[in-house]
Amino acid sequence: MSSALPRSPTPRAPKMKKDESFLGKLGGTLARKKKTREVNFSICVELAQACSAASSDQQISFPACFVTDLQEEGKSAINSPMAPALVDIHPEDTQLEENEERTMIDPTSREDPKFKELVKVLLDWINDVLAEERIIVKQLEEDLYDGQVLQKLLEKLAHCKLNVAEVTQSEIGQKQKLQTVLEAVQDLLRPHGWPLRWNVDSIHGKNLVSILHLLVSLAMHFRAPIHLPEHVTVQVVVVRKREGLLHSSHISEELTTTTEIMMGRFERDAFDTLFDHAPDKLNLVKKSLITFVNKHLNKLNLEVTDLETQFADGVYLVLLLGLLEDYFVPLHNFYLTPDSFDQKVHNVAFAFELMLDGGLKKPKARPEDVVNLDLKSTLRVLYTLFTKYKDVE
Repeated sequence: MSSALPRSPTPRAPKMKKDESFLGKLGGTLARKKKTREVNFSICVELAQACSAASSDQQISFPACFVTDLQEEGKSAINSPMAPALVDIHPEDTQLEENEERTMIDPTSREDPKFKELVKVLLDWINDVLAEERIIVKQLEEDLYDGQVLQKLLEKLAHCKLNVAEVTQSEIGQKQKLQTVLEAVQDLLRPHGWPLRWNVDSIHGKNLVSILHLLVSLAMHFRAPIHLPEHVTVQVVVVRKREGLLHSSHISEELTTTTEIMMGRFERDAFDTLFDHAPDKLNLVKKSLITFVNKHLNKLNLEVTDLETQFADGVYLVLLLGLLEDYFVPLHNFYLTPDSFDQKVHNVAFAFELMLDGGLKKPKARPEDVVNLDLKSTLRVLYTLFTKYKDVE
């Protein structure tokens, strides 16, 4: 009985330096296909020799790589017959179901200096915010998609604690956490008119455009001490599978406009005009408001001399509302001597709730703005009270 012929090792293609250009990828693909055919032909010759030498009852084992190569070539032939050429698309991005759509930033846009600056500024900002957590973000898509870093970032910025699991490994768990985080973001941003250009699937799918939209909105909402480059626009490649073929198109996506528009300053009011064009009249307004608040706070032996600082902790604001509406505010509802940023924000937010209960509109200012000694925000709140209660004795 003849012995089975020894099999020679399957030839392996040498590793080549990665070429990011379209022609480089195309050339690399053709080279790999040519090499594969050479390898398969070599294996076929070897198998034929083995079959000739073996007896009729002897089993011949086929190399696994031969079967795998045939399967891959067959799959490629079925999935992409005469498919239109796509520019710089990663193979993973072409594994789409029928009518499924996927987007990616065009490589030329990734090289744009403004785009690179935007990514760097946001990365540095996140790492500064999370420095105490010992979290370092190196790549936005890879580090933010599962919701873990976004959770920590939002908790730090909003001074809150989200009810989510600290660590989630499964895809379902990650998406559940991400859903909770994005719902909290939505609650913060939607009342201020921010367009929500992201969702759970796009963030978890590592869609960089969606992630950047989210981070820009958070940075603007929380008045991040950073300067975002203006007018950053990227070209996005949209790939869609129809009738077994992949079709691509390009769209422009605006990531930032001007700082003024993103900060919402286009919704100008009398105080914007006052600060910009009539600073001399600003002092008259401040004196009128000081007279108004002291008229009521003097009843508690309290006196205001500086609107910007004395209302920053929310205590005088809560007490003033109680006096204006003629009710006692239970002391357990607010911090009488707040000693942290969170407690001050709580007080101002509680005062805003009392204003709503009194039939007033929600202030344009945010509690954080008042706490951060933003004079314009404080004046807006007090002027709202003055308008309604100026005749109250």
